[in-house]
Amino acid sequence: MTGVEWVIDARGCDPAKLADRSTLAELLDGIVADLSLNIVGAPVWHVFPGSGGVTALFLLSESHLAVHTFPEHGSLCLNVFCCRPRGEWNIDERLRRHVDAADVDVTRVQRNYAALGAPLP
Repeated sequence: MTGVEWVIDARGCDPAKLADRSTLAELLDGIVADLSLNIVGAPVWHVFPGSGGVTALFLLSESHLAVHTFPEHGSLCLNVFCCRPRGEWNIDERLRRHVDAADVDVTRVQRNYAALGAPLP
């Protein structure tokens, strides 16, 4: 059995949007919808005071979704881990739409849970 994890860095983002919990909630809710994910319990949010950023963690039946924003640098770090395979999706467009990201780097990691030497599905 295999899963997939996306490690995403976005730069050149609008600092005000990176500090706005409602904007980030729309972003993360969109990701949940894009990938047909299932949230378990209430998401956990921490909004840093002043011009600080936001950290959020969604526990999923598929694993987790986490975001950390850095308004002072105009950047966002996002991690999406699904224990079951998922197809490609357009995270670039979603980040450009929600936080005005100018540059998005996506690293896709295949996760293999099979015992050593066991055939992959």
